[in-house]
Amino acid sequence: MANRIILNETSYFGAGAIREIVPEVRGRGAKKVLVVTDNALMKAQVTTKVTQVLDEGGVAYEVYDKIKPNPTIENVQEGVAACKAAGADIIVAIGGGSAIDTSKAIAIIMTNPEFSDVRSLEGASPTKHKALPIIAVSTTSGTAAEVTINYVITDTERHRKFVCADPHDIPVVAIVDEDMVMSMPPKLCASTGMDALVHAIEGFITKGAWELTDMMHIKAIEIIAKNLRASVKGDRAARGNMALGQYIAGMGFSNVGLGIDHSMAHPLSAVYDIPHGMACAILLAPVLKFNAPATGERYRAIAAAMGVPGTETMTQAAYQQAAIDAVQQLADDVGIPRRLSELGVKQEDIPFLAQSAMADACTPGNPRDVTQAAIEEIYRSIY
Repeated sequence: MANRIILNETSYFGAGAIREIVPEVRGRGAKKVLVVTDNALMKAQVTTKVTQVLDEGGVAYEVYDKIKPNPTIENVQEGVAACKAAGADIIVAIGGGSAIDTSKAIAIIMTNPEFSDVRSLEGASPTKHKALPIIAVSTTSGTAAEVTINYVITDTERHRKFVCADPHDIPVVAIVDEDMVMSMPPKLCASTGMDALVHAIEGFITKGAWELTDMMHIKAIEIIAKNLRASVKGDRAARGNMALGQYIAGMGFSNVGLGIDHSMAHPLSAVYDIPHGMACAILLAPVLKFNAPATGERYRAIAAAMGVPGTETMTQAAYQQAAIDAVQQLADDVGIPRRLSELGVKQEDIPFLAQSAMADACTPGNPRDVTQAAIEEIYRSIY
């Protein structure tokens, strides 16, 4: 079987990279921009940094800023209506995964109107046309949505999240500008940074992993392990490095998939509105413990990338535990809670959460085959 790699066309890195938006818009012959963002970024004047660039460049735009932290079907529908009303022919998405994921769904429906029922996009979306062009400006260092073919939408009516994967939706331009991540509060910095670590580790151990993505994921783990603590404290260089690390992880996992950490995190966010990164982070160590028997030598490489010394002489049991301990220590150091009860999760909901996780699109990629009972036990182990 052939291994496939899909990456976005163009990416810009470094301070001031947002200034490349205007020439990219003009170079693509676009006449009107729809800026997709959220109200918090508007209030914090983070979005303003981009709209000022558009103003200075004489680029016409309108703003849709109703995106929720766990974006909903309604967000997508409202965004499609806003895009049509504006007559926009390109989208500039500003935010973390929420704004960029919503933009992907909007952009796909704009060029594939037969998928206006957002639920029809779940799974490997069978669209025929490339999405409306998206320029994705990341404001968090975790989701890597600016370089992936995946997006996640919340179905509030059914209390579930669903994953869509479509090569037609990948942003044509990614902007990774350290100036745009400096406004992140510590808690958001911690949860999104841990989400990036989950991407790198799950991508490294997933059933679809291979040499090219291994290279990406191991480097991402190294960068995140070295920089996340300082990034949470507001260090500028560390935040820039985290922005790069999460991007590299995104290049990898977008092409090989994830596992049950994400499958289990999705219903936590759908039912309790827990931020996605936080849900992923609290599950990482227990999921690694569950998956250890099916990962061969891979935890040795993870432990080494996390900075654990002496891994080359460790027994399998020792390096597996070292990898799990290093991950848990990082989570502890950046303030991730250890117990689901601290996040408002109800024990009686665990069977429903596990059932939802089993049906999630990420589950087949898990390195160890799993049952609903096993997933329930993982939830209970950290309740």
